[in-house]
Amino acid sequence: MNKKYILLAGSLFFASIAMQSCLDYDDPGDEANMNVIGTETTIHVGNVDSIPYHNQPTPEGVDAAIDTLQNKYRYFGQCLSGIYMMRGGKEGQMPGDHAYQRQYSLGPDLYAQYFTVPHKDFMYGTLTSTYNVSAEFNGGPLGAYTMAKNAFMPMLNHPLVDSIPEIKAINLLYYSLIAQEQADLSGPYTYLEDKKNSQEPEEYNDVKTIYYGIVENIDTIVACLKHFETRPDWYKEKIQNIVVENFTTSYGLLGGDYSLNSYIKFANSLKLRMAMHIVKVEPETAKKWAEEAVASGVIEGIYDQHGVIPMINSFTHPIVNIANGWGDLRLCASFESLLMSLDHPYTKYLFLPNSNDIPNAKTGEVLPAGSRICGIRAGVLVGDGQTYALNKRQAYSSFSSEVVASKRCPAYFIKWAEVDFLRAEGALRGWEMGGSAQFFYERGIQNAFMEDPLTGSQYSGYVNAYMQQEKPVEYVSVDPIGDGEPWPSVTTIGVKWNEADDNETKLEKIITQKYIALFPLSTEAWAEMRRTGYPKMFPVLNADDGDGSIDQGDMIRRIPWVPTDPVAASMVEASGIPALGGPDEQATRLWWDVDAANF
Repeated sequence: MNKKYILLAGSLFFASIAMQSCLDYDDPGDEANMNVIGTETTIHVGNVDSIPYHNQPTPEGVDAAIDTLQNKYRYFGQCLSGIYMMRGGKEGQMPGDHAYQRQYSLGPDLYAQYFTVPHKDFMYGTLTSTYNVSAEFNGGPLGAYTMAKNAFMPMLNHPLVDSIPEIKAINLLYYSLIAQEQADLSGPYTYLEDKKNSQEPEEYNDVKTIYYGIVENIDTIVACLKHFETRPDWYKEKIQNIVVENFTTSYGLLGGDYSLNSYIKFANSLKLRMAMHIVKVEPETAKKWAEEAVASGVIEGIYDQHGVIPMINSFTHPIVNIANGWGDLRLCASFESLLMSLDHPYTKYLFLPNSNDIPNAKTGEVLPAGSRICGIRAGVLVGDGQTYALNKRQAYSSFSSEVVASKRCPAYFIKWAEVDFLRAEGALRGWEMGGSAQFFYERGIQNAFMEDPLTGSQYSGYVNAYMQQEKPVEYVSVDPIGDGEPWPSVTTIGVKWNEADDNETKLEKIITQKYIALFPLSTEAWAEMRRTGYPKMFPVLNADDGDGSIDQGDMIRRIPWVPTDPVAASMVEASGIPALGGPDEQATRLWWDVDAANF
């Protein structure tokens, strides 16, 4: 079989199968635990945590498993739909605008201060400011997780998947990623029962239990995938074909690598990310996990990266239409100030000056179109209007659609640059990371651009000079409409590595560059802001427009559950609040979010 043909044609075919798979469900609530083929309904409850990779495969057993899982239940396509759901897909389709907006743009994108929403009215509710809680938008933080979990769990619980354990391991890895991200958004949820394919989960698990469970799974996943090389050739070919045909999230496939090595590095990199998250609450465990991950092998190059990749899946990143089609996102003033203070390459080609004239409501002066990059302050009380005629904030800066679309920007799961910045911080803390903090910091910056690395980027023409900047540029943000006083930059660091800097300054440099490299993956950027306090940002205005728990100057620490269903509300009260260890509010810190010094 020609694997290159499969790579190009197979993913489109199986995307259509994935979509049809999801459309077989009449009730989205039943989709979680049922596999509907015609009139047959089957519920499987297996052991997701067990991956019996030492069992000896037989051609008959493997073929029977593939026939049942792929042809009878269409689980491979269903799992592919789960992968897409992790980055804004729904109904079996690749990441799309509406689902992505609810998952990211009306929450984490704002909390990380990448973007600000320039208007308040939507067809499904209002969002008056950054921290405003809307039941329509917040229906809720479990939404994308639940859809993805529903797609993965039927196959992960089917007994026949144990006959092809590597396929089980890879899909458990995808689930582990969305499970980690969900825990970091809101905190506790029904993790243990979810993995048992429970139709009526009752008990929320605390974040520590979730984290430890994920890492235990990662260790099993890695052991299984490393054992793959000992398998007979006929078996390896079958598994590789399944992976290439169905689970096309690895750049390795574009580089002609049909082994499972990139999935091993993906798993270990996720473990490294989680290790760094817990460094304040359990520093010894953090060190152990991090060193184990690096020793076992983490992402080391372009072809190790994973995500939903336009070069493979043929889609355009949803932020293009959300921001520049609908007018629902504009550059946040905090991000503007940071980029301008560092004279970042993105200010040369990615983020654009104001698109139209902006009149000052106080003085009557007009900022002509194309004058400068200008963002909207996070938390400003916005007005109505998705068009410039109704709302002059629509003229504020956005990014270049041409760059994001033509350069095929991926929706990453884990990016090479992120892993290098994780290793830089680990080395700074004295952990064995395989190199120095300076080495990983500088390599991370070299590969930090958001465009697809195989399409080329203007970033490379600016990055060497950028890395030599020892001090920030003096910069003051001024709102062209005239809201508020000018805001001097809060960025006090440069870019160039200086071994004489104290550890806190070095950490600020590492996290600041990681934050920029993560763009637009706001979920992880927001997590690192909560953990470290970096990069420094302007305080969010009108913090009391949230649920009332955040004092002015503080940062949102989690997305509340805000359950409207009586059963969900009862679960939150009975086990969610105790597992969280605090009220269901925006200001309540998660287990790893410790109010303490970084060192």
